[in-house]
Amino acid sequence: MTAVNSANTHDSVMLQPMVTAIPAVRSRRGPRRRRPGRLRADKGYDYPVHRRWLRARRIVPRIARRGVESSERLGRYRWKIERTLAWLTGYRRLTIRYERHGEHFAGFLQLAAALTSWKKLPK
Repeated sequence: MTAVNSANTHDSVMLQPMVTAIPAVRSRRGPRRRRPGRLRADKGYDYPVHRRWLRARRIVPRIARRGVESSERLGRYRWKIERTLAWLTGYRRLTIRYERHGEHFAGFLQLAAALTSWKKLPK
């Protein structure tokens, strides 16, 4: 499980712990994959440190550059993440963080993700 940080820290601080916490994914052929082939992110993650770190792990960074690229290019991929966040914020307890302990918040987040996935399964 990844760490839960405080509410007022920048998202880019958690990029490296989040990528390293990706579990092994079983594929149809070959060994389990432990890293994504590419990582898409918006301009908030555009730091040379992150790009170097991703390239060192053979992950292609698809990060919009600040002041150069329009944020519209990531729109077709980003809507999946925005839609998922909208599903999770439908649970009032996750919209405003009431818990003082990060483990409790992470538990409620996993429960909300499980309920959302169960609702999306075909009946």
